[in-house]
Amino acid sequence: MNQLPEWDNFVKACLNCRACELAKTRTRVVIGRGSNKSARVVLIGEGPGEQEDLTGQAFVGRAGKLLDNLLCALMFEPEDYYICNIVKCRPPQNREPFKEEVAKCLPWLRYQVKHIKPDIIVCLGAVALKYIVGDDARITKIRGNWIDRPGYFRIMPTYHPAAV
Repeated sequence: MNQLPEWDNFVKACLNCRACELAKTRTRVVIGRGSNKSARVVLIGEGPGEQEDLTGQAFVGRAGKLLDNLLCALMFEPEDYYICNIVKCRPPQNREPFKEEVAKCLPWLRYQVKHIKPDIIVCLGAVALKYIVGDDARITKIRGNWIDRPGYFRIMPTYHPAAV
């Protein structure tokens, strides 16, 4: 993925991905939802759950409904944000994705962030935080504190809505 393909080509490539073992057990690839053109905020979770795997849509289960309600309460419009995950395929039994699986999916996530160019990235939970900020980042210690990436975006770590 040296060049940034157009979004439609990215989606096609992502849907056809077989780079890791998760492709063997998924029902659908879950790319994300929201505006890929005007989003100022990208929210990144861990990986698709059962409902997401069945529908192919990010954050449509219980945690997604809570997240939607929170975003609405904060006066966000759907065009203001984009929601996606570290991995695009559901890990079996909703386990944490393995490092090898994440390594295969990170180029997809990097493309999404480069294409959308958000001002803010919200890491939803410890797994997203670990792969966006680094292994040493602890959600319980830095939740709610801005992490600046000058010239790129600001990062806001928070708990995953499933943990609430």
